[in-house]
Amino acid sequence: MAGLCAAAQARQLGATPVVYEKGTRGGGSMLLSSCVIWRFREWDDYRAECPTGDEHLQRIVWERLDDGIAWLESLGAPVVKHETGNPRTTGKRFDPRGLTETLVRRAGDVRPGETTDEPTILATGGFQGDPELVREHIHPGGELRLRANPWSAGDGMRYALDRGAGLSAGLDEFYGRNMPDADFTEEQFVPLAQLYGRRARVVNENGEEFFEGEVSWSENDLVQATAQQPGAQAWYLLDGDALSDPDVAARVELASSRAEPLDLPFAAPNGTRMAVRVKPGITHTIGGLRIDEHARVAEGLYAAGADVGGLSTGGYASGLAAALVFGRIAAESALSGL
Repeated sequence: MAGLCAAAQARQLGATPVVYEKGTRGGGSMLLSSCVIWRFREWDDYRAECPTGDEHLQRIVWERLDDGIAWLESLGAPVVKHETGNPRTTGKRFDPRGLTETLVRRAGDVRPGETTDEPTILATGGFQGDPELVREHIHPGGELRLRANPWSAGDGMRYALDRGAGLSAGLDEFYGRNMPDADFTEEQFVPLAQLYGRRARVVNENGEEFFEGEVSWSENDLVQATAQQPGAQAWYLLDGDALSDPDVAARVELASSRAEPLDLPFAAPNGTRMAVRVKPGITHTIGGLRIDEHARVAEGLYAAGADVGGLSTGGYASGLAAALVFGRIAAESALSGL
């Protein structure tokens, strides 16, 4: 998302950018997402949700996102829904394949399977695809499932650090979804996400409840808490009321790791009708490189997307929104020499 937006913006401004794409196709993890690009309606909600994030950078995303979405539409990116379905947020849902194809076309020169030793803008997607970095910063057991493209392995972070860049807060945080404890494909990233933790009784492998307080609307806090449990896994215990919700029932039905109460490794609480064993799937890192308002990480070097940290620390806000806004800013800054 960030690299393609930067290239499309640069080309509109008269430059001839080249996108070096490590993977076999464009789009990164954007192509695999539900592709809702959003911001909080109220600024105070953003700060309350991500209280340890860089307030100045957050404000830039919040103020410039609506213009960024309008820009995507002006390029011809297909919109699926003109609202998010969440009253606390505003934004639009794009068709991920259509958005990718639009941005690749507008970027102009995209070279799959190629890399460069002299990048200007880093947009390598974070470090969730590198088990060593995940063990170092996020989970010492390295037991998190990858719910993202396989090419985002910290290349941008390593390159920038070698050139004097700094790191943001929140390197131990990530965005992801609890997924069934079973194999899944890229096509199942969205439908197999077990998004009903608020409706379940959540326990670890020993039957112990471990999450205190109310699960957030994004459930990303529950995912990160699950990552800290033995074996980085948990059980969602569901009663009849939860299973009466058609969306919950449909997701449970898709989960091959579901189990009857009598088959659990602990005594199921009264009222349990079904259980699903889940493990965290990491979509992208939240901590990363530290940038300024020009998306600059070092002299003559810029970054955007999940390579950048400090925007959603302490909670979660749209990664696609930040990639869109700072991808365009990175292009403008690189061309103006800021």
